[in-house]
Order: sequence, then structure tokens, then C-alpha cells
Amino acid sequence: MKIAKLTYDAVIVGAGGAGLRAALQLSEAGLKTAVLTKVFPTRSHTVAAQGGVAASLGNSTEDNWHWHMYDTVKGSDWLGDQDAIEFMCKKANEVVVELEHYGMPFDRLDNGKIYQRPFGGHSQNYGQSPVSRSCAAADRTGHAMLHALYQRNVRAKTQFFVEWMALDLIRDADGDVVGVTAMEMETGEVSIFHAKAVIFATGGAGRIYYSSTNAFINTGDGVGMAARAGIPLEDMEFWQFHPTGVAGAGVLITEGVRGEGGILRNDAGERFMERYAPNLKDLASRDVVSRSMVTEINEGRGCGPDKDHVLLDITHLSPDTIMKRLPGIREISIQFAGIDPIKAPIPVVPTCHYQMGGIPTNYKGQVVAPKGDNPNSPVTGFYAAGECACASVHGANRLGANSLLDLLVFGTSAGETVVEDIQSGNLRLQPLP
Repeated sequence: MKIAKLTYDAVIVGAGGAGLRAALQLSEAGLKTAVLTKVFPTRSHTVAAQGGVAASLGNSTEDNWHWHMYDTVKGSDWLGDQDAIEFMCKKANEVVVELEHYGMPFDRLDNGKIYQRPFGGHSQNYGQSPVSRSCAAADRTGHAMLHALYQRNVRAKTQFFVEWMALDLIRDADGDVVGVTAMEMETGEVSIFHAKAVIFATGGAGRIYYSSTNAFINTGDGVGMAARAGIPLEDMEFWQFHPTGVAGAGVLITEGVRGEGGILRNDAGERFMERYAPNLKDLASRDVVSRSMVTEINEGRGCGPDKDHVLLDITHLSPDTIMKRLPGIREISIQFAGIDPIKAPIPVVPTCHYQMGGIPTNYKGQVVAPKGDNPNSPVTGFYAAGECACASVHGANRLGANSLLDLLVFGTSAGETVVEDIQSGNLRLQPLP
């Protein structure tokens, strides 16, 4: 059987936030760029991100990147790479303002600036009090982001291969990555994509868990391909369980609900987070809130006939606030829990949400692997960004709103590095093995 071969400057696998941001960098630099995606780009899993993008703009409350970095390091259980975290937090304001210039419809304050809401684990003055840091577009921030980035890519003439599934990396005898094999899902035909650079932005693997907030496309394709190609993975023991998945369904209820004033209650109606996190209460980091909820349930203070969940209460918020700031959450609650949150609390339980580990990268987006005496030697021609990558900015626990920030910062960084490597002549089209 003859296999078709297509040649590009760069091939990106995945068209979520990281993939689209990297593609934009390449296409606007004039590089011939292909993006392979299992679903239409605006249906990628970034669309499910609800709460916002973390950036220390200080539009609502005083803020700076040092506080953001402290919160991220502390939230990571002190296991994050502090150099990479510093890089990400310093870049945050720049990438958010850039998105705004791309036309992303952020919610606005009365003075016209981007609306920011409080979010779990984010604080002022090194943990003293909550801070409004999450830049939000209602409760559909990921949806708005994907549309803004996709439109820019269409303008930049990025070439999309929709409903194509990457199968394996192609490495030559020196271990350099020279392309990928991929299958068109409609026909089953396999093609070779020969390229100077390959960027993985394939998302996480949350669907390995029975109950997950992840879409059914999040099956860990990228990390699997990297592992099969001999790239050791990093931090794969670190999985985040989001405190508020709809009980029985696992569908995500954003942390933004608690940022807007939502309260977690046990069967006695008690605001139990005051006992576990007296300062941040319901806005403590996700690992703390999830463990606290499980403790309440295990000690018999859960709700419902089986006492197997707790309640997220926003009935004290005005209907106008809920309809304006949390319209999608109301729809999800009615559809999956049969409850209107304006009238009754939402039953919630911790649910698998995010993969902190993945393909090891540096802050430039280069994939690194042991070679000789160097444990972090860049793999020529191979880059990664987003949830499939592990720059180790999240350590053992990611802060809410840092995921969209991660994919913007490191998607941009990976794109910039590829452009620099190709234009400088460091990356050339190598023969296929």
C-alpha cells in the first residue's frame, strides 16, 4: 500500500488553546503549518474551561506577579519548577492583553477594564486574603478563547486537518523527531507528515478515570506516542481531582461559582470549609477542598439518601448575578442534576479533572530527555505545550485558572522557539528513516 507523504515546516498535533496559540505564532511568521485534530478546533477540550485565566492585572484588587508566583508554588505543594513558574507568572499580563487585542470578549468592569473574579488558592500579600485574579468571560472563558484564536489562525492561513488522528512519532537514528504518522478518521487512510518540527498539544488523559470532567477525546494520545517513542514521562503520579463535579455525572462546575460567592455545605447545612481553611474557606486550593469534602462524606456528614456528596449553595446570590456571571452553570445544573441553582443547592463530589504530569519540557517548549550526562537534553525537532506537556509549573496540584494561562504562555513560547530554530537554520528537514 502506498502511503501519502505531506511536507511542512511544522506539524502541530491538537487544536486546543496551546495548539492554536502555537500555530498562530508559526503561521504569522510565514511558516507552512499543519494542525492535526480529532475534532473541529472550537470543539477541543479547552472549550470546557469555565472560570478564567489567571493574571495579576490588578483591575479589581491590588495584585502583582510575585504574589501569583507564591500562590502557584505553594499550591504545587512546593514541587513546581520555580524558574518556570516565575516565567509563566511574569508573562501572564502580556498574554491576556494580547488575547484582548485578538477580540476575546472578556466580561468588563464599569470602568471598561477586564473583569476579574476570586479563585481558589489565589491570594494577596503571600496568602493573607483572597484576590480577584481570574480574567473571565462569564463562565465560558475557554469557549471564548478558542473562537478568538481560531479566527486569528484562519486569518493567518493555518492549514487544519480536521478529524485526523496522529498515530506515532517518527524518530531517526539520532533520536531526532522528523514527523508523525496520522490517520484520516473518515477513510482510515494513513499518511506521513514530514516536518522540521513537531509540536504536541494533545491535552490530558483524564478519561482513564471512570468519573472525569474531561471530554471523551482526552485519552492521552500525545503522552502515549511520546512514551512509545522512548521519551520518559514526568510527574505522572500527579492527578488533580476538582472539588465540584456534578454528583453522578462528573460534569464540571467551575470554581468561579465559589469565586462569585458559592458555599459548600454538609448535611447539617454547615459551611464546613471554615474548619479546614479558616482564611480562604471555600476558595482554598483544589486539593485541600477535595480532601475536606471526602473527609465530610467519610465521616457521615454527606448529603442525599446515600450521604455520598455535599451541596454547593448559591441560592443566596441574586438571580441577576447568576444569569449574568454563571449562565452555563445554571444550564449544566438543570440538565445533569435536575436542579435550578437559583432555587436549590447543586449536589457535587470530587471528580478527576487535570493531569499535572506529561511530556517533560523546558520553559521554551522544547521536549527534554536524558542523553549522555545531561538529564534534560532537548530532543531535536520535538516540542510540547498545554496539558500534555510538563514544564512542572503545577507541581503536585494546579491552581484554578492557571491551566488557560499555562497553555497561552507555553503555546506562545513553543511557537516562538520553533520559529527561531527554523529561521536560524538550526532545524532543517531531515530525511525519513
